[in-house]
Amino acid sequence: MSLKKDKEKVLGEVFDDERVKSFLEYEAPTGVSTDFHLLEKAYRGMNIANFVTFLNFFTEAGRDLNATNPEGKTLTAVANEHGHGEVYVKALKGAGAQ
Repeated sequence: MSLKKDKEKVLGEVFDDERVKSFLEYEAPTGVSTDFHLLEKAYRGMNIANFVTFLNFFTEAGRDLNATNPEGKTLTAVANEHGHGEVYVKALKGAGAQ
């Protein structure tokens, strides 16, 4: 299953603020930064409008936009590798990510 195919499935789905905030409650797997896990989960599961809203809640909660995965990559770096990730990278940088 490709990420691009998964992204296409959720592009039209709109979450209310409570649903968007619920992404802050996920637990990270052992060995994975909680902040990175939350960002990645939102990136993979939200359209860009919801993702921007999520980033506001994420930063208001004092979370780290530059958290890294076990390979040392930030979500900005990961999303930058995906063809559809450009708008997400722009949103991350707009929120203060490097």
